Amino acid sequence: MSSLFVRTLREDPVDAEVPSHRLLVRAGYIRRAAPGIYTWLPLGLRVFRKVEAIVREEMDAMGAQELQFPALLPREPYEATNRWTEYGPNIFRLQDRKGGDYLLGPTHEEMFTLVVKDLYSSYKDLPVWLYQIQTKYRDEARPRAGLMRGREFVMKDSYSFDVTDAGLDASYAAHRAAYVRTFDRLGFDYVVVRATSGAMGGSRSEEFLASSEVGEDTYVRCTTCDYAANVEAVQVPAPAPVAHDDVPAAHAEKTPDTPTIATLVDHLNEAYPREDRPWHAGDTLKNVLVVLKHADGTREPLAIGLPGDREVDQKRLEGMLEPTEVEPMDEAEFARHPALVKGYIGPGALGSEQASGIRYLLDPRVGEGTRWVTGADTPGSHVIDLVAGRDFTGDGTIEAAQVRDGDACPQCATEGRDGVLETARGIEMGHIFQLGRKYAEALDLKVLDENGKLVTVTMGSYGIGVSRAVPVIAEDNHDELGLVWPREVAPADVHLVATGKDSAVFEAAATLADALAAEGVEVIYDDRPKVSPGVKFKDAELIGVPTIVTVGRGLVDGNVEVKDRRSGVRTEVPVGEAVAHLVGVVRG
Repeated sequence: MSSLFVRTLREDPVDAEVPSHRLLVRAGYIRRAAPGIYTWLPLGLRVFRKVEAIVREEMDAMGAQELQFPALLPREPYEATNRWTEYGPNIFRLQDRKGGDYLLGPTHEEMFTLVVKDLYSSYKDLPVWLYQIQTKYRDEARPRAGLMRGREFVMKDSYSFDVTDAGLDASYAAHRAAYVRTFDRLGFDYVVVRATSGAMGGSRSEEFLASSEVGEDTYVRCTTCDYAANVEAVQVPAPAPVAHDDVPAAHAEKTPDTPTIATLVDHLNEAYPREDRPWHAGDTLKNVLVVLKHADGTREPLAIGLPGDREVDQKRLEGMLEPTEVEPMDEAEFARHPALVKGYIGPGALGSEQASGIRYLLDPRVGEGTRWVTGADTPGSHVIDLVAGRDFTGDGTIEAAQVRDGDACPQCATEGRDGVLETARGIEMGHIFQLGRKYAEALDLKVLDENGKLVTVTMGSYGIGVSRAVPVIAEDNHDELGLVWPREVAPADVHLVATGKDSAVFEAAATLADALAAEGVEVIYDDRPKVSPGVKFKDAELIGVPTIVTVGRGLVDGNVEVKDRRSGVRTEVPVGEAVAHLVGVVRG
């Protein structure tokens, strides 16, 4: 510790939002270089390298082969797949001295595809699984939570290349099994959920989410079956068509001063009470206006119709429309559409064939025959008994409404059970999906099959957030005193503390440190002669090595103290037996 490049802090950094960020900075693992960009200090780099080693070991064990692409990439391959445009402002672009366009790689599908195209041409060469562990760059609009969401990060990305869809299924299964082994070793709670593929394209898709209250992702799980999904991937069970022969014709009624769902419901119950039950927000059809910002710079208004007791979930909406950006419709945009009456917008003014020409997408719950109260496109007026399919239709459906605790489980609904969903939060740590032939077609990756015919290769994509794993492990492994690392990723096996001023204590501690090192045990030795025992103990707790050994007052009786950092259990061990005891602890 007297020579280790580290400086622990007693106060939390002012910009730290989550425990992992606070503790990694305070314990001397990382330092901020710029917003969303961090320096790995020696302790942090040791943990990072161990995480990286676990990922590499499992990838190698499954038969994948490692390569390394540059981070500085040419524009042309990304032009071929249209991602130079689709990424919009989310990538770092630059030019060389000759005016050539480049980008700092956010992900490398194009490069993997091209290198296989360059070297392989026959079905006999496939399948092949390739991976790299490499720094990525994305111009995050809102970097947050330290290493959790940064502009520079390290990712393991791997790709499978197969001739057939059955081959892709096998490659996907092999990667999934390797991911389970990897995350089991990393030492945090996680769940595997269904997911969307977003801008990457493809079909089957799953995420590995670390369970965490500070996570940005919301997922759901069923209380009855094994269904689990990111909320972006939840498919709402559409209701069966409802008979509406006895529903009166739609009629507009005066509803003054009711620009919100709450005021409308109150007015309905007072002026137009139902005989069967009171009106509630779920009887109303809310129409939300947004603007889509396409990658080519064009802007498109979009209307979303959903039950009035639901809000639009921005992440679900963006997930459905990725890579298109979404923002609320502002006053200037409203002014360009005079048919829209704020607070009283109804289907009559929406839809690609209507006066406004605004595309109108409906929540799946707004099914055939369902009956609604909604805006009459006139100030102070709403339409009652408006029936979907009879009185209005949309231009399609969209899964953009919030998912709530107690919602019906999609899987149970199709199998005749009554399971309901509960929500939780998580941090995306891994994502696996079947890309299919999107990139192979764009870049003309074909091989000769066994009949001598050229066929397009099918691909899978598999990512792990290697640098993100460090704060995720820290989130799941800390207490009020500091970090508590799982042994497989800890910066050392033993934190050895020499206390007091007696030279015999320091000599015994140094001898023990050397003996442990000779046995292959990694040791951080706190040899600082003028630092108080209290400070040394606080640093040891903060740094979080799994085993803390104290050489101090017990030495006169021939003992050292061994403390388990996680349980707090202390054991007195004779000096002569300390090496064997600690080797046993470290190696289990």
